[in-house]
Amino acid sequence: MFKSLFHWKVLLNIVLAMALFAGLVWLTFRWLEYHTSHGEEVPVPNVMNMTVHEAIKILDDSGLEYEVDSFKYDPKFRPFQVLAVNPNPGANVKNGRIITLKVNPRTWAKVAIPDIIDRYKGLAFNQLNLVGLKVGDTLYEPSIQRDAVLRIIYNGTSVKPGTQIPRFSAVDLVIGSGPLRNVSIPNVVGRTVQEAKKIIAQALFEVGIAEHEDGGKDDSDIVYYQDPEFGSLRDQGMQIDLWASKKTPAELQNKIKQLDDMYRPKIDTTLAPIEYKEVPTIEQKPAASNNQPANTATTAAPKPKAVTNNQQTKASVTTSPAVKQNTTASQPSTTKPVDKPKPKKVVIE
Repeated sequence: MFKSLFHWKVLLNIVLAMALFAGLVWLTFRWLEYHTSHGEEVPVPNVMNMTVHEAIKILDDSGLEYEVDSFKYDPKFRPFQVLAVNPNPGANVKNGRIITLKVNPRTWAKVAIPDIIDRYKGLAFNQLNLVGLKVGDTLYEPSIQRDAVLRIIYNGTSVKPGTQIPRFSAVDLVIGSGPLRNVSIPNVVGRTVQEAKKIIAQALFEVGIAEHEDGGKDDSDIVYYQDPEFGSLRDQGMQIDLWASKKTPAELQNKIKQLDDMYRPKIDTTLAPIEYKEVPTIEQKPAASNNQPANTATTAAPKPKAVTNNQQTKASVTTSPAVKQNTTASQPSTTKPVDKPKPKKVVIE
């Protein structure tokens, strides 16, 4: 067995197999060197602080590939200026190596506007600041939503939430100032329900009940009655009730009259006004004595007593001092004069 193993023919086959294997390995490495340009390296050109267009032209001339990555915007550098290169400038790389360029973008990275519609203005300001946006002007317009954000304006154009704009941009907000008072109710009689709802919304009122005569909900029905009526003054935000039908208002006069009696009753002003008079109160007098009858309700006022001649003469004498003096002067007085009190002596020691 061992003699057959070391036979010259066997040894020759082994040597040929080994030579063939070595040749294949050598050819493989040579092919790899040729394909990868082994030993052929070029230095990375210095394109720092150039514009991205100038850097791309130089890399193309050097036989190097490139990719551009937007770097964080820095207002201290020019737009599209190369701020970093990877690998570093001067490093030896093979032809076809991809060089990464970090470029300063034209402006800040874009962010999405948050959904702040119908939000309170204080909360809306905080949400804008969190995403890096600034609040420009705040414009107020009448709305039943007091201090709520109604619209977002960017560069003079109304934008929707989710719109991408550069970071640190300023947006203007339209905020509701609250409802107006004593606003005239619009006239929607003769309009379709769809048109009436639009008119009511534009006047900043709300639609209350919308009663259809046939019990349906067809917005093409014609409004034949509204409450409050056209021209009355109400505060914005109040409800306006509608009655609609497929018939015209002229065909529903009886129904309109019934609604008028219900919602707008007329007051009769032809009656004379009622006059109110004060009734004098009767003062109560003391109870009657035993000699008077008990069933008398009132007592007659006392009559003046008759005055005799002697009494009249006496009254005239006593009430007229001039006549008294004349009488006393002509006739001697029989009365004793009244003694006047003598003054007392006062002794001061």
